[in-house]
Amino acid sequence: MVPVWNGRERLLRLLDKLAGQSHPIAEILVIDNGSTDGAPEGAGQQGARVLEMGFNAGFSRAVNRGVEACRTELVAIVNSDVEPAPDWLARLVEAMRDREVWFATGKTMQAADPHRVDGAYDTICRGACPWRAGSGRRDGPAFSSRRKIRLASATATVYRTELFRLVGGFDPVFESYLEDVDFSLRCACRGLGGVYVPEAKALHEGSASLGRWHADSVRRMARNQLYLVAKHYPPPLLLRFAWPILVAQGLWGLVTLRHGALQACLKGKWEGARNFSALRPRSYPECNLSQLLRESEREIREVQRQTGFDWYWRLYFLLTTGGAN
Repeated sequence: MVPVWNGRERLLRLLDKLAGQSHPIAEILVIDNGSTDGAPEGAGQQGARVLEMGFNAGFSRAVNRGVEACRTELVAIVNSDVEPAPDWLARLVEAMRDREVWFATGKTMQAADPHRVDGAYDTICRGACPWRAGSGRRDGPAFSSRRKIRLASATATVYRTELFRLVGGFDPVFESYLEDVDFSLRCACRGLGGVYVPEAKALHEGSASLGRWHADSVRRMARNQLYLVAKHYPPPLLLRFAWPILVAQGLWGLVTLRHGALQACLKGKWEGARNFSALRPRSYPECNLSQLLRESEREIREVQRQTGFDWYWRLYFLLTTGGAN
């Protein structure tokens, strides 16, 4: 399944790569979010089944539409700016022969520098700011071992279709960005985990539609960080982790300042704060989210220790006194 909004040439390159996969693909679904550059027409000419959303409904709604139309036990969600290696799908499907594995993701490398990691699996700190493990790092041993995971990016991941029936689809309120983190947290709270398969490799351009630091991208990321807190942190946990939340969100504001996007960040935070109460559930599932967040934070710290600390995480752990220990 490939959600797409414009980017015809990227999409056609991806379809070529999918056609060359060593594992047979039953069907390629392209869910078009109102492209105006001929992307859906090109996909149809290459044999994909195209579902038209009719407008830019967002990544989450496009994925949900594709899952509803899926006719297979497994579904791969692949961003249109990804170029998977020929054995990418075969390696992920092989890992999912274990019935306890609900999703599998591989190692994506930066398209501009194939020796540098774009992302492995996802992690999240107590402050509700996720980090894609390995992002921006030179490839090495820290990202070369298969392991069980609880969070995975939807950039290029294979899921059991049943998983969406068990926990629900991607939440449309997120539109794009962090909807996969929200989904992974819902899976984790039900004990449904996945596996990281480093041998399954792909190149990823990253934020190709708008650009990572485009004002609308930053606004959504800033807003959705607060949406994660609203949806998943029950009142006692919100109080307990109030300081890490403030630190993590504040430091992310400094990151956007460095990229000239602070105004968009503040706009997103305001939007998130305005909708915060409305997103709070009436009750929270029985889930040891505190333990999950602490364990994930320890993963961040360990990878940072092995590969060199980003200033963001150095300051975060300094200001929160390394509370994940």
